[in-house]
Order: sequence, then structure tokens, then C-alpha cells
Amino acid sequence: MNWRNLATVSLLWLGVSEASAEDFIKGVYLQSEELCAQAKKDTLQTVVDAGGLVLSASGIESVEYNCEFLNVTRATRAPAWAVTALCQEPGHLFPDTLSILELSPTQLDLVSVRTVDAEGGQTNNAGTYYLCDGVTMP
Repeated sequence: MNWRNLATVSLLWLGVSEASAEDFIKGVYLQSEELCAQAKKDTLQTVVDAGGLVLSASGIESVEYNCEFLNVTRATRAPAWAVTALCQEPGHLFPDTLSILELSPTQLDLVSVRTVDAEGGQTNNAGTYYLCDGVTMP
């Protein structure tokens, strides 16, 4: 294969990767419709300050907690993505692997491979997240 063909194939591959990334999470998602209503009424920061998790295309954010999405791969047989993330909370940095399934145009289901001790005060990324129309990241 000559360099011209290799460059063409590389550009085509990059185009597919960008197209896959473009259909990833659009907007801001919270863990309930009630939290979305609160974010619209007050501010998104109010929800975050109360410990709510915010899901967006860049990751998961909360007070003293965040997960940066490092690699996002679109599934071919389902409206879903596999995501690798690097998460941190005070004094602790850890990787996580997530699956995100689009249940509807306004609802995402997130599953984490990380085991969370409910009594240990750890943040659990898993759960259903709802699209908050009209709410934007600060």
C-alpha cells in the first residue's frame, strides 16, 4: 500500500470515529426528572452542590468527584457505547469501565464495572439518567 492510499484509509477511519463520537451524549443528564426541574428552576450548580451527579459527553461531575471519559466506542448492534473513564475523588484516583445504553431519546442507562460499597460513602456512577432540556454545563 502506498502512502497516498494509507492516508486516504486513515482519513476515512478518522471520519468514522468522529461520526461515532458526534452521536454520543448530547446535553446534560441528571439522575431524575425532578432534579432536571430543580436545575431549570434554580441552577445546575444547586443540584451539584447537593451531591447530584451530572452526566455529559465529557464525563460525570459532582462535588469533589469527577470521571473524565477517555475512550468512547459506539456499539454496532445496539444504541449503546462502551466507555473507559478516569475517576477521582479526594485522595483517590481510579479507572472505571462503563456501558451506556440509550433507553429513549431522553433517557440513558449507565452501568459501571466498579463495585461500590453503599455504606462506604463511595459515589456510584450507575443508574438511569434523564436529559434536562434547557440546562447547560456551567
